Amino acid sequence: MMIETNRLCIRHLNEADWQDMKRIFTNFNHSEYAVYDMPLPTNNEEIKTLTKRFADSNLFFAVFLEESSEMFGYVCFHKDGDSYDLGYCFHSAYHSKGYAYEGTKALVEYFASEYGATRFTAGTAINNIPSCRLLEKLGFTCVSTETVSFDNAFSFQGGNYVLNVK
Repeated sequence: MMIETNRLCIRHLNEADWQDMKRIFTNFNHSEYAVYDMPLPTNNEEIKTLTKRFADSNLFFAVFLEESSEMFGYVCFHKDGDSYDLGYCFHSAYHSKGYAYEGTKALVEYFASEYGATRFTAGTAINNIPSCRLLEKLGFTCVSTETVSFDNAFSFQGGNYVLNVK
């Protein structure tokens, strides 16, 4: 499966993508938004194992620029009942260029047309303004907020978003 947009190529993630995933994980772990997510692995064996698990799910997608073979982000889903929970991570060198919007929009449309998906959810930190704006641009609505903590030392307000597709 290959999805092509105006600027992007999107395909299923595979095990061989682990080095690109390492680059994306390392970049994310140094970002200001890392505090709002579970820590991503940093050693090669953990990254290989996680990449294989993601690839085996068939719900993780590698994102490339049309003219490049370098994966610079991924979009993923988690099936939860009748909903697909959306996640994504893009290398910071590619932020603010519309790639996350273009890639996630293409995959939401793909899941709606190919799988009949009608409900998508997503969660993000309220203080992660770019993520909140992206979800709103995609048509998601914040339906609730909650206090989130991955460890007992730090907590934040998270927004729960929903998109219903007809």
